[in-house]
Formats: sequence, C-alpha cells, structure tokens
Amino acid sequence: ERSNLAGVRHILLVLSGKGGVGKSTISTELALSLRHSGKKVGILDVDLCGPSIPRMFSVQDNDVHQCDSGWVPVFVNQDKSISLMSIGFLLEKPDDAVVWRGPKKNALIKQFVADVAWGDLDFLIVDTPPGTSDEHISTVEALRPYKPLGAILVTTPQAVSVGDVRRELTFCKKTGLRVLGIVENMSGFVCPHCSECTNIFSKGGGEELAKHAGVPFLGCVPLDPQLSQSLEEGRDFIQEFPKSSAFSALACIAQQILDVTSQQSS
Repeated sequence: ERSNLAGVRHILLVLSGKGGVGKSTISTELALSLRHSGKKVGILDVDLCGPSIPRMFSVQDNDVHQCDSGWVPVFVNQDKSISLMSIGFLLEKPDDAVVWRGPKKNALIKQFVADVAWGDLDFLIVDTPPGTSDEHISTVEALRPYKPLGAILVTTPQAVSVGDVRRELTFCKKTGLRVLGIVENMSGFVCPHCSECTNIFSKGGGEELAKHAGVPFLGCVPLDPQLSQSLEEGRDFIQEFPKSSAFSALACIAQQILDVTSQQSS
C-alpha cells in the first residue's frame, strides 16, 4: 500500500522550546522562499491549540475535502505549489478552542501524518507547538519511518528564550532527530524610515548557542514591520519586499536548506 508521504522528498520540522518566537513565521517564509526557488512545498501545522498557518496564507475560510486516499490539503495558489493542512481548517468557528487531552491530540497528529494526500512534494515543513511534549513525541514517532531531513530550531536573542531552546536540543538528541541549524528570530528592529537596526532584545544568543552545541547557525531574522504586515494580510513577503533586510536573511536560510538537500542527494 502506497503511503501518502511516499511522494515527499524532504521533511523538515520547525521547533522551539518556547512560544511566541516565530516558528509559524519562519515556517511560512521558508515555504515561500523554497517555492520561489522552484520547489513544491507543503506545511503541516501540528500546533493544535494555536493554528496560525491558515491565517498567514489568508486561506482560513477554506474547507478540507476528502478523496480516496484521505484528506486533500488546502492549496494556496492556482499552481498548487504550496499546500497546507491544519486543524484550523477543521474547526466549525475560528474562535473554537481545542480543549483536548493528550491521547486525542496524538491521534489527530497520527491521522495528519497518515491521511493527508500530499501528492509529490519537494519539502514538507512541520510547524510544531512550543515545548517538548506529547505532540512532539507523537509527531517525531509518526514521521520516523519517512526519515525526516532534520529540525530547524527557532529562538529569540534573550537568555530566557535561548535557555528554552537548549532543552529542545536535548529533545532532538534523545529522539535521534538531526538539528539542521538554529535561527535567531526578532534579532533587532529595522526602522522603516532609516533602515537602521536596533537590538531591542539584545543580540547573538542564538549564534552563541549554536556554537556551544556544535550545530550550524542559519542566521538572524530582524523584526521588520513589512514582514509583520505581510503575515497579517496573508501576502507574499518574499515577492513583495526583496529590498528588506529580513528578505536577505530568509533567502539565506532557505539556500542553506537547499544546500543540505543537494549534498545529501549527491
């Protein structure tokens, strides 16, 4: 029996020990960057209590349909180059809270992994909730047979955030998940008028952690009002703001992921 993930070439997990560091932002912009490099990308949103991926692509009113091999993901554009699956598409009302115990969450994650008909994809990006809990173990175990490429860890520069991400490194080690690198998000604020970057939350924590842990540092993504606005309105930041400093940081992260996959296949 052919698995629904048989046509997926590379699976990436986006993790962080902390909430609010921008995992969904990085997942979204990485997907857009890879798509602009000519890749077909899917995003599986396993943040069951705070599904924000549908909103970031402005498809939150779409419904999920069934086909012979399971659920059909929601396509963002006509050419079907980005497809999404999220519990956000399954809720009756957008304000409904998911008040579930662990076993029910774990069962849905297993269903998401097994029953979504992704078709052929170059990348499947898995956007996870904060922490190292039930949902993470279920996700990693369900994906293990498909040999994920690895995980990208997201932090902000503050010591508190870096400390939480250090625990995520331990999680990856214990579950045998390769760490592709660390991204420092919200690394300074870019003034929309003079383009000067101010380090609101200090700087360099992510890079220091990567050095200490012996894993690659993928780059710093600054706070940029244009990026926030694009995510709020579900617009393609990568296409619309190529002169932004956040654009070059995100493009560089995507390129490093492409380099890892080309090394693996050569």
